[in-house]
Amino acid sequence: MRKISPRRTGTRRSGARRLGVLAGVALLAVVSGCGTSGGGGSSPSANGGFTPPDVPMKQSLGSMEGQVNILAWPGYAEDGSNDPKVDWVTPFEKQTGCQANVKYFGTSDEAVKLMKTGQYDVVSASGDASLRLIAAGDVAPVNTDLVKNYADISPFLKDRDWNSVNGQMYGIPHGWGANLLMYNTDVVKPAPTSWGSVFTGASQYAGKVTAYDSPIYIADAALYLMKHQPGLKITNPYALDSDQLQAAVDLLKKQRQNVSEYWSDYLKEVQAFSTGDSVIGTTWEVIAQVAQGEKVPVKAVLPQEGSTGWSDTWMVSSKSQHSNCAYAWMDYITGPQAQADVAQYFGEAPANPKACDLTAKNFCDAYHASDAQYADKIWYWTTPISNCLDGRKDVQCTDYGDWTQAWTEVKG
Repeated sequence: MRKISPRRTGTRRSGARRLGVLAGVALLAVVSGCGTSGGGGSSPSANGGFTPPDVPMKQSLGSMEGQVNILAWPGYAEDGSNDPKVDWVTPFEKQTGCQANVKYFGTSDEAVKLMKTGQYDVVSASGDASLRLIAAGDVAPVNTDLVKNYADISPFLKDRDWNSVNGQMYGIPHGWGANLLMYNTDVVKPAPTSWGSVFTGASQYAGKVTAYDSPIYIADAALYLMKHQPGLKITNPYALDSDQLQAAVDLLKKQRQNVSEYWSDYLKEVQAFSTGDSVIGTTWEVIAQVAQGEKVPVKAVLPQEGSTGWSDTWMVSSKSQHSNCAYAWMDYITGPQAQADVAQYFGEAPANPKACDLTAKNFCDAYHASDAQYADKIWYWTTPISNCLDGRKDVQCTDYGDWTQAWTEVKG
């Protein structure tokens, strides 16, 4: 079993999605206002749900500025200081002459706040942050013609609701993964095939169900309801009107009665399954592999309803002082070798399938890196906004501020 980055503990997948209520409400104000008559008002669109501020796009590359300020999830920009054998930043610096000044962040809210300062040139944004950055005008449209490796990125990651608006890309896809259902094979029988085992059937494992600790987990409940309660007319788990949100909250409150703990630290979830405190719940592929490597009898599956998941995007600041080096970084980090290095160290599917020729045997198969049919079953994390992402125009959807308040209500 490969060594997992120690910085994952308490960060990123191990807590990076844990979002503060007050911060979330404040940061979403600009997004929830999109499409209204006030502020930078805009009209809804089929992709993105709003018209973003008029930020110019870079038209050509110039001379490298000598440095670039990178804001990244831990594990995305390793320079050897964490492990001398894990270093893909130094080769970038040697190739481009751009010194990489890397700052790590622990939550999407933190990343959004830091990008507002204008001190960072490029950021690895997740779907629960990217629309906020676009709506606020903090990131610029990306000229994909200036990023040669963009052509090799898996098509199913391009021009999606979380990384583009009206057909314009606002970043370069990086890595992705699904939120899976993990269960103890000695205890949970027969093998589960539906998310119903942690929702309507959760009482069967009372006190031993675990769930992800974040407002974005509301989408998991919405996805289940979308498949099993058609009367609610949910067509996108991130586009919920007030009644649909309440239905998801009601389902999560019932689940809460059977939850042992909400996890945000991946090592703690491994420990909970090791001790038997948890026997079933949401997980990531890398967590399942760590648990299996420690001889814990678990298996992770993609249930019949599909799942939620994440797809991260490198985005350039609209205030970047080193945009040439920023573009050089985006091109480098989405190249085959860097993608292979990051994916294996971090534990996710690379966006560039050419990386699979450089990874360990069966790595990309385990993460379904080139499996478009598998990827199509995933509803990637996308910031909920008041202009419904499902295209509805006769109703106002709930935004991320509503979701953070609802999550507080669920947890009690």
